[in-house]
Amino acid sequence: MNPMTLLNLLIFFVLLCLLVRLNRHESSLSRRVLISLVIGSLFGFYLQVVFGFQSEVVQQTMAWTNVVANSYVNLLKLIIMPLVLITMIASVLKVDEIKTLGSIGGSVIAVLLLTTMIAALIGILMAILFGLTAEGLASGAAELAKAEELVTDQSEVAALTIPELLVSFVSTNIFLDLTGARDVSIISVVIFGLLFGIAAHLVAQENPERSVAIRSFVSTTQAVIMRFVKLVIQLTPYGVLALMTRVIAGSDGQAILTLISFVIASYMAIILMFCVHALIILLSGNNPRTYFRKVWPVLTFAFTTRSSAATIPLSIRMQVEELQIPSPIASISASFGATIGQNGCAGIYPAMLAMMVAPTIGIDIDAQFIATMVIIIAIGSFGIAGVGGGATNAALVVLPALGMPVTVVALLISIEPLIDMGRTALNVNGAITSGLVTRRWLGRGLTES
Repeated sequence: MNPMTLLNLLIFFVLLCLLVRLNRHESSLSRRVLISLVIGSLFGFYLQVVFGFQSEVVQQTMAWTNVVANSYVNLLKLIIMPLVLITMIASVLKVDEIKTLGSIGGSVIAVLLLTTMIAALIGILMAILFGLTAEGLASGAAELAKAEELVTDQSEVAALTIPELLVSFVSTNIFLDLTGARDVSIISVVIFGLLFGIAAHLVAQENPERSVAIRSFVSTTQAVIMRFVKLVIQLTPYGVLALMTRVIAGSDGQAILTLISFVIASYMAIILMFCVHALIILLSGNNPRTYFRKVWPVLTFAFTTRSSAATIPLSIRMQVEELQIPSPIASISASFGATIGQNGCAGIYPAMLAMMVAPTIGIDIDAQFIATMVIIIAIGSFGIAGVGGGATNAALVVLPALGMPVTVVALLISIEPLIDMGRTALNVNGAITSGLVTRRWLGRGLTES
């Protein structure tokens, strides 16, 4: 092993020890996450500047730092399906009337779709203000290879109709979906959990003796799983440190500078959409400042991992314990928000790409075109769950529907990870916001017994 690699790993170990020391001094989780975000960025920047993102030293260093990063993410992925399943079952048992579940789901989806449409309009606005265009974008070997792959993927996506997508939500083998084998596994587990919970609820109503046993078993199982989640969450600062090291050290700095206008426009759109969320939070009777202080660790994790699904356990726990959102609402908003109506990936990104491509193929940008695009984006946000992959697959749904080529997605491949971090944090915040709004509308009709 290269001596410089050993030095880098020693530095990383010292940083981990610093976080352990902070934990022993009972520093708050939010503070430790913020510190890990900063020192992880600085360490990654050091690796980038001193050695270069493609150097052997950096690759060797990240091979070991990724042990911490990947192990942490894997632990959260491990608990996703059991958590979603048991929280759905427990949520149904806590609802006095089964029909309330339909109201919760309808409210969550309505908020997600509305905010996604607003996000699309913001993406359009940023593309216009920054004068973004697909004309003249450079395409190297990696971009050309990605373009060929996307053309193939797009043909597969086009073959999936809306009725087929809806049918795929219903599992034929719940044990298979509990492994996350399909792109729609999370939704399938949610549906199974709701149906299983309804059956348990009906049995409990019909037989009071069994009711005690059912509720006791579900409550105990949920308590154990939530304790597991808390154990994993305590590892968040260490995971964020390693993840930020990977993000910064592994980024192509030259590519970022070349496409800096798109990066800035994207983050301006993301910031504006966060402001929209803050306004919605304020109108729902909550203090935005208090809200963001509580959700900071969850958003940080989403930012560093670029995975809305992996954030589900943290989101549910935070909504229930910090925001006092009833667990039926928290479970549904976190689960649906990871797969439907993603504000960043399904709203901002495809809208900006469409605005960049339209002038290059002779499409006039007028009110009718914008209205059509926003509607397609809203409908297409359901399609993301059916094809997996987030923003790229949102583009594969929206661009062909507007008669546009998908190759522009490949031209932005080098900066995709950097922008995707902000988009994922926005996705998760949109899901939590939908939970807050639904609590305001329906919370009084729920019980936590």
